[in-house]
Amino acid sequence: MRISTEKCTGCGFCMRDCPVEAVKVKQKKAVINKERCTWCGVCSKVCPEEAVESSPANLAGTVECDACPIKCKIPLNAMGACLRYRNDNQTIVRITDLHTFEDVKKTVGPLPEQRIQTPVITARGAGTTYPCCKPAPYIVSETRDDVDVVTVVTEVPLSYSSVIVKVDTDVFIGSEGADIMVGKRVVGMVETEQYGSKMLHIGGVNRLTSENGFLVARTITDIANGKTVKLKIQNGSRLEVCVGKAPVIDGTRVKKMRLGCGSATLGIFAPLLKQVADEVIVLDSHVTGLLSQHVAGNYAGVSPTGVTLKFKQSTPGRYFGDHGKGWGGTSITRPETVIQSVDMNTARPGMTIFITETTGQNGALFGLDGKGQLTAIPLTPKAEATLTAISDSCEPSLVSAIYTGGSGGSARAGVTKFPIKLTKAVHENRAHLTVCGAPGFVLPGGGISFMVDVNRVKPGSFYWTPTPATICPLEYTMDLKDYEAMGGHVEAMKPFKAASPEPDRSGDSDE
Repeated sequence: MRISTEKCTGCGFCMRDCPVEAVKVKQKKAVINKERCTWCGVCSKVCPEEAVESSPANLAGTVECDACPIKCKIPLNAMGACLRYRNDNQTIVRITDLHTFEDVKKTVGPLPEQRIQTPVITARGAGTTYPCCKPAPYIVSETRDDVDVVTVVTEVPLSYSSVIVKVDTDVFIGSEGADIMVGKRVVGMVETEQYGSKMLHIGGVNRLTSENGFLVARTITDIANGKTVKLKIQNGSRLEVCVGKAPVIDGTRVKKMRLGCGSATLGIFAPLLKQVADEVIVLDSHVTGLLSQHVAGNYAGVSPTGVTLKFKQSTPGRYFGDHGKGWGGTSITRPETVIQSVDMNTARPGMTIFITETTGQNGALFGLDGKGQLTAIPLTPKAEATLTAISDSCEPSLVSAIYTGGSGGSARAGVTKFPIKLTKAVHENRAHLTVCGAPGFVLPGGGISFMVDVNRVKPGSFYWTPTPATICPLEYTMDLKDYEAMGGHVEAMKPFKAASPEPDRSGDSDE
């Protein structure tokens, strides 16, 4: 790469973002060190003046890396843009040795002993202790593998609580940060997307203590208990969500979760797609793929077609999509309009172009005439079979949810006279936290903030109280010797038999 001194204003964006620190600003002009530059293209993408020009990688000893789509051209003894690979005497080498588990075991930390991984009893039906300083409702002991273990249970009111709802869909439902409403009242917000899924965060202490707190608590509880909940996204879609079922978005039940982004779909199906048409486009709101330019297309032997797309190119054959109600979650409702131009010096009359999306639920085939115009033609049996192959490789679209909470005074003081010792034991895996028997993931750092997959918790286990707060069935299981050492309420401990609760005769009609 090289800098046009006429265009460069010395803004320093290229120097700021260069991953290998190959750019410096000298006398208000950017200068590229050719002995470090990997031709990764970052400087070109961030330059507001379009002052970066491409030049051949002609340094002796330069080697191309094929570890990712960037395809860095790494000078001799220099590092690639990801800082993982080095050109070592014209050989691309990974600079970090391959590690065994023993190499990282100390960092991973100890796992809880098997005997404390499951509680003696669960907190479902246990009730809640109030005030906090009293022992928890049930503290029970049992001998396992000749070791006495203890489980302390309580149904904990938690103001610091929320539910993160994962909706498997490519369909655009609303912008990140948009309010989520039940009726006309705000209960949460849209979060950043995950792979093939939209993430909704409902609740949190600030919403629970707001004027809508009672509705927020009820919404968290209903979702965690597997009930159907209707939501509205600000300037977006209407949803019906129920854990374990497909989402309903604007009245339509979503069937499929995408296999991967448009680039990944090309990578998986390139040999099959090559047989369908001369060019293939996979529409996707994140990365739309163009087969002839993509590394998978090159690997499969696809010839250049002269097709370029209207989206912004990331790397060859990979284009950043946009968001909308069209194919693949993009704004494209007529698939052929994603094509910006066709270079007829490269293309040929009679060439075919196949366009689909990452779920394979829509597909269209076009023929190219001598003037570069596209005409829709019927899908061929190979095209139909390919759509089926893509669709069959996609998982069913589902709604799932993670309940999150912060276990504070009531839950800890009911366990031990020294709550800080319980916190330490939990983080050291000497005390194991479960939610109605389901394993909780304890977040690192201070306190006992945890997450649990609500699909692993018996429906109807969560409640809410108009403080307002949600109520979560929480268990701590540990060896008796550790419980005694932390100042546990040993005087309230009972053998399991003496503490067995009465059978639940309330039924599940409302769950």
